[in-house]
Amino acid sequence: MSDSRRELPSMTALACFASAAREGGFSRAGEHLGLTQSAVSRQIALLEESLQTPLFTRHGRRVTLNEAGRAYLEDIEPALRRIRQATIKTMDRGSRRDLAIATLPSFGMRWLAPRLPGLTTRHPELTVNFAARSFPFNLREERFDAAIHFGAADWADAEMVPLFTEQAVVACAPDWLRTEGIRAPADLLDKPLLFQTSRRQAWNRWFAAAGIEGLPPLKGPNFEQFLMLAQAAAAGSGAALLPRFLIEPELESGVLVTPFETALVDEGRYYLVLRPDWREHAGLVKFHDWLVEEVR
Repeated sequence: MSDSRRELPSMTALACFASAAREGGFSRAGEHLGLTQSAVSRQIALLEESLQTPLFTRHGRRVTLNEAGRAYLEDIEPALRRIRQATIKTMDRGSRRDLAIATLPSFGMRWLAPRLPGLTTRHPELTVNFAARSFPFNLREERFDAAIHFGAADWADAEMVPLFTEQAVVACAPDWLRTEGIRAPADLLDKPLLFQTSRRQAWNRWFAAAGIEGLPPLKGPNFEQFLMLAQAAAAGSGAALLPRFLIEPELESGVLVTPFETALVDEGRYYLVLRPDWREHAGLVKFHDWLVEEVR
């Protein structure tokens, strides 16, 4: 059986060799590594003894790689680079205190933002940076640690933690409700309806839940974000289907009212989307645990 210790030189010797090859001398390699010239020379001598071949041609204080040295450097440099990258990555996982989280705009403003003081109190060492994103993307390529997603558990190359479902209710301005004479769900059929861009069928499903069939084609303006939709409804532009948890402030203040008890429970769900290695990131684990507790 071979002695693996002899076949695997020390990292110090390899670092001295690679630095001397780049710097063209033992003294400059020592300055780069924080070692003395004699220490570098000794490490390279041990490496050459282990390999049983010289790696440098000496020219006084200067050295140049010989043929064996050039071949050896070409072989080991990729491995040294991978070791360096793996070391930085592991240190990053253990010590990073900042997080990059992508969130749906309305969810971030109405659900996450009011709760962030609690996260800061619990983990003052964490810095969480948020960006608004509405559609799935590659977490690694976009350099995000996690995201908030609504829909199905279909985000590629990620782990998805279910948070909660959503109940959408009809919401409108109280003056608009009185002016239009809305008393029953069927009264909405010929009134202005406001749509969320990615949920064009929501109104059809709500009318079906309210027991109304044989619907005429439903028309109305589209809004990409729920808060834009809520603002339009509050301004008297029509009736909107809005997640109740997003419009609690408007409901409490009376800016918006919900004329009917029928709620649309969406088939989708809110998820915390995490990069696959999230358990190796202490800060991300803390964010996950805090968010799950907030949901509960």
